[in-house]
Amino acid sequence: MPRWNAAGLMEPTSLTDAAALRLVVRPVCRCGHSMTFDPHGLWWHFQRRGWDDRLPEVRCRFWCIVCMAGLRQKVRPVRIETANERSAAVVLPMPPEREWKQQSRALR
Repeated sequence: MPRWNAAGLMEPTSLTDAAALRLVVRPVCRCGHSMTFDPHGLWWHFQRRGWDDRLPEVRCRFWCIVCMAGLRQKVRPVRIETANERSAAVVLPMPPEREWKQQSRALR
């Protein structure tokens, strides 16, 4: 369930919330590198694998590709941000329409 921030806007607490609010997901590394992901495809990716889709736990599934190339080790992002952008750099396969509609009905 999304929560309300101090400005009176809804903040997502999970990938499901981010997809319902149509907010792209952006993991940010300590090196400053970030990438935007489509929330619907990312939600479906986590759903198929049975992973926890709460944003603090989502952070543990990402690693920085720039740091991996330089340091040869996985570096987890410092934070996960959500943004109201129209396009995402990474678009994963979309969920079947039936699955997404079932999930959106459960949110109501």
